[in-house]
Amino acid sequence: MASDGEKGNFSADIPASILEEALRSVERHGPGEDPPEGPSAPEEKATPAESSLEAQLALSQEKGRETLERLKEEHERYLRAVADLDNYKKRVAREKEDLQKFAAERIVKDVLPGIDNLERALAAAAADDPLSGGVRMVLKQFEEALARHGVKAQSALHQPFDPRFHEALSSVEGSGHPPGTVIAEHGRAWLIHGRLLRPAMVAVAAGGREPPASAPEGAPG
Repeated sequence: MASDGEKGNFSADIPASILEEALRSVERHGPGEDPPEGPSAPEEKATPAESSLEAQLALSQEKGRETLERLKEEHERYLRAVADLDNYKKRVAREKEDLQKFAAERIVKDVLPGIDNLERALAAAAADDPLSGGVRMVLKQFEEALARHGVKAQSALHQPFDPRFHEALSSVEGSGHPPGTVIAEHGRAWLIHGRLLRPAMVAVAAGGREPPASAPEGAPG
């Protein structure tokens, strides 16, 4: 222990090598710099296990996208198949309905000449012919029976000629009717459920309208 005369003087037995090392440390860090509190943290690097997991995750995401695209394509193909099937069912139902509606078409065509003959017989019969009533009743029964199966007659008499429903057998000059007017009908048009079964067989006016002799001058014909 130091004596009172030596009070204020610092003395210690410190090896010279320790002092030199302390001085070198001060010189390295410079004046006023605090020495590092501890060793610097090393830069973190991914471990092999982490790198493997990241690669597997990326691969799984890629496969997921590919699977989603395949599912989308399959869904679109499914929707197209459903639409095609629905259209097929509708077409089959329509064809079946048409088959039922027009099944009697051939038979009706075979019956129409007989109906034409009944109409011609009525047109040629005298007004007081007692058989006319019976023929007219038979013709009416035929028409009612055909109507129950969607078959109806359509008269063209005094109508403008329509090539969709009329077949011109002859043209008549100087008939007193406008050109193209049906002036005679040798057989009515027949339709089955709105579809033409047979066109009307007609005669058509070819000349211009001839005004009546009694018509005043300037009056419409």
